Amino acid sequence: MGKKNQLNHLAIIMDGNGRWAKKRHKPRYVGHKEGMNNVERITLAADKLGIKVLTLYAFSTENWARPKEEVAYLMNLPVRFFDKFMPTLMKNNVKVNIMGYLDELPKKTYDIVQRAMHETANNTGLILNFAFNYGSRKEIVSAVQKLGQAIEAGELNSSEIDEELISKNLMTGKFEEYRDPDLLIRTSGEQRISNFLLWQLAYSELAFSSKNWPDFTAEDLEKFVRDFQSRNRRFGKLDESDS
Repeated sequence: MGKKNQLNHLAIIMDGNGRWAKKRHKPRYVGHKEGMNNVERITLAADKLGIKVLTLYAFSTENWARPKEEVAYLMNLPVRFFDKFMPTLMKNNVKVNIMGYLDELPKKTYDIVQRAMHETANNTGLILNFAFNYGSRKEIVSAVQKLGQAIEAGELNSSEIDEELISKNLMTGKFEEYRDPDLLIRTSGEQRISNFLLWQLAYSELAFSSKNWPDFTAEDLEKFVRDFQSRNRRFGKLDESDS
């Protein structure tokens, strides 16, 4: 039997909160609340599995187009989440990172995510990385603009730009060897990437669950991890059985 793949960075598109609520004839915000509760359960499960970085797609740059009441509720979720779960995160040595266009957030939301990052900055365990007000195309444009400004300032030659430099200038660059997800899971049965980590997912394994996010369990996560560990990852190369 071949060597198991090491899962260091797991990314999840947490889809299906609204559908979960609709199936139960409840308002959409109830689904978002239950989805928030599931973040804690899956974070602790990922930590037990030895995952180094857990990136969760919490709010996209496109989500502002949703009804104002729903957006307002989603903007308040980080406040509720960190007020409720911060002791658990601290107890489990979890380090919080938020990536996205944070300056565009309401002040109350901005303040709480900054506080969460500050209070957990010295933790050395799992990195819980929320993609909040994040869009991958916008992220890539921002990275290109940053490199262009360095060229204009005479700090960089265009010939020095390569994949490594671009990767370092993306929002996941700070995770160094763990900046690209090994596995992406999307819940709710949808099978698309939805403007999430387009550059970073180039060689990631993909998996899809028919369950809505609030129903996705630690046992489901373990099953997907076992499946990932048994996959043959070639990264565009041939292995012995192909030659």
